[in-house]
Amino acid sequence: MKKLFLSAALLSALLFSAQEKRPDNWFNLDPTNDKLNGVSTERTYKELLKDKKSTTVIVGVIDSGVDYEHEDLKNVMWTNPGEIAGNGIDDDKNGYADDIHGWNFIGGKDGKNVDADNLEVTRLMRKMKPKFDGKTANDFTSKEDKKEYELYLLVKEDYAKVKDKFEGQYNQLKFLYEGLTGINKEAKEQLKVDVIDAAALAKYEPKDKTNKQMKMIAGIMFKGGQGENLDEAIEGIKEGYDHFKPYVEVGLNLDYDPRSIVGDDYSNSYEKYYGNPDCKGPASFHGTHVAGIIGAQRNNGLGMDGVAADVKIMAIRCVPNGDERDKDVANAIRYAVDNGCSVINMSFGKKYSWDKKVVDDAVKYAESKGVLLMHAAGNDNTDIDEVTHYPCKKFENGKEASNFMDIGALSWKPGDNIVASFSNYGKKTVDAFAPGVDIYSTVPEGGYKDASGTSMATPVACGVAAVLKSYYPTLTAEQIKKILIKSSIKTYKSEKVIKPGTKDEMIKFSSLGKNGGTINLYEAVKMAEKFTKMKS
Repeated sequence: MKKLFLSAALLSALLFSAQEKRPDNWFNLDPTNDKLNGVSTERTYKELLKDKKSTTVIVGVIDSGVDYEHEDLKNVMWTNPGEIAGNGIDDDKNGYADDIHGWNFIGGKDGKNVDADNLEVTRLMRKMKPKFDGKTANDFTSKEDKKEYELYLLVKEDYAKVKDKFEGQYNQLKFLYEGLTGINKEAKEQLKVDVIDAAALAKYEPKDKTNKQMKMIAGIMFKGGQGENLDEAIEGIKEGYDHFKPYVEVGLNLDYDPRSIVGDDYSNSYEKYYGNPDCKGPASFHGTHVAGIIGAQRNNGLGMDGVAADVKIMAIRCVPNGDERDKDVANAIRYAVDNGCSVINMSFGKKYSWDKKVVDDAVKYAESKGVLLMHAAGNDNTDIDEVTHYPCKKFENGKEASNFMDIGALSWKPGDNIVASFSNYGKKTVDAFAPGVDIYSTVPEGGYKDASGTSMATPVACGVAAVLKSYYPTLTAEQIKKILIKSSIKTYKSEKVIKPGTKDEMIKFSSLGKNGGTINLYEAVKMAEKFTKMKS
């Protein structure tokens, strides 16, 4: 067997999370009073909103599913007033039977669900390979074929790169997971103990060279604070292992297509009525975490508090382990709009689009109905002015949607580490930044955990938008977008920060987004107050 060497970057990532501490609710704290880069939620409710009345706002969470029975979410879930649960009848005649808390566009009528799906680059490879593999540009005469062939070359190159990257990361995590599990078992038997902590590890005598290497790695992890014992360390590794496994086995598998589970006519992008009412689904960690950030019940003494106090969360499931499909995204947006959402959170994205037009049409539909779309900028430390992150606010005709915001991620760390190292950026594309590192929120089956990503930054910003709509209901989507951008804090605008994806390359914060600003509820409420008084 070929020796597998662990990259320094992977080890560094494994050790990072436990090295420094911050308050679990840091994203709700105030930059001035609390010295953390939060959005001033607590200060705003205490000082600016304590005597004001709110109206309930429905927020759509288009994601992997939401655990609607979670202790911190069950009281804030949207419940369809026109539907009778479990009778199999479309009581409100909206085309979706038993849609009590939302809808699932990646499930079948028989109740089965898609868990893992292909990446879009895999689906495009499968579609284009029979026509273009082994050919050259000279084999095609029409402009359309030549253009498609050029796309195929890009897709083919990207597919190979992504496959190599994911398989490499998966194999390293698999090596760690299996190796640490092995020495954990061996050490427990050898020392006759139930737990292997740092002290026990020092006494453990490995039987072979591989286990000696694993003992050394375990020691490094303990020193870095990655778990107090091997059971905890292994659990942390397993999360990464479980994350990459479906990408390798399904996401990049050209021979596997799970769409038959859904049972729709996939060639018809405008087909609407398919799926099932299971809006939790088999793997709802991501969507449940996002929902909690937006609106986990405040001041109930449980777990954590969301940003928005008077919201109802509508769960629309269309994001699998893998890339979401454009048809499902378009239908999810339309479903949310038609069923009363004022703001929609979209913490997902991809490099390629199968059918951009159908998504554009849905975005335009939301725009026509005054619904604000909050979209995650992505986690590839990439300039999305140069590499499009779909779905995007720019239509095929070059115009931009007025109701669409892209959000980058902030760290809680001070100084030049303010921008999350993974966050995408773009002077023309990213509208603002919000907290997105080590965000503590709800997870399925009543749990709470930290997670990081622009996927977490976006619901923070979405929660802020929902508060504005709740207390100032006459504001339009376009007006809320303008307020969020103009009221954003410019503390770092002229300062240099570490460029995402680099170790120490310095770049002006203002060059990473349109406005050089960070979302802040306190400032947004003050601006909304002035704006509505001027208009009254």
